[in-house]
Amino acid sequence: MFRWLFVSLMVLLLDQASKQFAEALLSLHRPLHLLPFFDLTLMYNEGAAFSFLGEQGGWQRWFFILLALGVTGVLIGWLRRLQAQERWTALALSLIIGGALGNVSDRIWFGKVIDFLDLYYRAGSCLPGFYRLGGNCHWPAFNLADSAITVGVVILLLNGLFQSQGKRAD
Repeated sequence: MFRWLFVSLMVLLLDQASKQFAEALLSLHRPLHLLPFFDLTLMYNEGAAFSFLGEQGGWQRWFFILLALGVTGVLIGWLRRLQAQERWTALALSLIIGGALGNVSDRIWFGKVIDFLDLYYRAGSCLPGFYRLGGNCHWPAFNLADSAITVGVVILLLNGLFQSQGKRAD
């Protein structure tokens, strides 16, 4: 199943290329409007998801690097033990590994994660997880690595759900 690590490598390379493109094209916190609900906006995140622990003085950088590398090691071990027919699980793990390594490389080289994908909507009140900025409700900015991790987790959850329902039908 190590051939699936090619998917991880592609995610890592696409993520890093997109972040370099964003840094070259965009100015910090100045949105490039693409759609009525989507901008490219360069931002930096020193914390984890939703900037969790972002203002902690720097120790969190090394904590998140070690955590991501540890989880990546566990996922590679899981990937190694998969059977040939477990393609969806292999794809999911490969996406998560590639995304984790994309954000780890940002933390190692820059001390922060480069984010630039900005989804939002206009409403009177924001849903949980969104924040208000300029009359719009924004989801916290993210990147391709975050997207790969999210898609990988969704695949794992759906695959687990369908497998458990298939076992109940037996």
